Amino acid sequence: MRIATFNVNSITARLPRLLAWLESSGTDVLCVQETKCSAEQFPHDALRELGYESAVNATGRWNGVALLSRVGLEDVVPGLVGGPGYEGVEEPRAISATCGGVRLWSVYVPNGREVAHDHYGYKLEWLRSLAGAVAEDAAGPRPFAVLGDFNIAPTDEDVFDPAVFEGLTHVTPAERAALETLRAAGLADVVPRPLKYDRPYTYWDYRQLAFPKNRGMRIDLVYGNEAFGKAVTDAYVDREERKGKGASDHAPVVVDLDLGA
Repeated sequence: MRIATFNVNSITARLPRLLAWLESSGTDVLCVQETKCSAEQFPHDALRELGYESAVNATGRWNGVALLSRVGLEDVVPGLVGGPGYEGVEEPRAISATCGGVRLWSVYVPNGREVAHDHYGYKLEWLRSLAGAVAEDAAGPRPFAVLGDFNIAPTDEDVFDPAVFEGLTHVTPAERAALETLRAAGLADVVPRPLKYDRPYTYWDYRQLAFPKNRGMRIDLVYGNEAFGKAVTDAYVDREERKGKGASDHAPVVVDLDLGA
């Protein structure tokens, strides 16, 4: 089974590219973030023509998540049950389902904006709720993973220059401690291999020629339990999809599983 996670940065804007990538990549299940459309606007029909069922949690604002599967889509749960909202609104940042016997979450962790901003506290609270919500599945016997845009670089090795990010979100000790709490629930970081250069960055800013200069970050992550980790045969960042006109500022992270292993 081939599973991937991809912050598409607007599924309507990227739809032709996304459909072409799904067809060429052989992906069985895709975790999508930042759909930037409502559930009603989501391109169910176009994806169905390629053989994908869709489960969506989206309201039409700048966030939104989805799961696309051609190996089944069962027991769908939209949202982070019991999770916090922001300014009184529960945002569509999580969705989970069972696909081909694997339980998966697609998550779009709050950005945090600035360390002194209320959104930063919301981010940490959201991550605490996520760790609690996935604990039972993480400790269970079936393959389980949380995939998505975490808006956190786990280590200094996951940013092109740690000095550039000093004092900013995405690299603070509190954010990285939140990832450690998630791992303590029984999950491990499935680190992909880069297709070019020596570090598997997944995000490059649109500005200042960040992509051609490889000034990137690894913030799109895959956290799997023991059964998931044992099934992994390969993992890589599809950097090619970040190239060219109309690309997202993120690249897909692809994970291959042998569920008979």
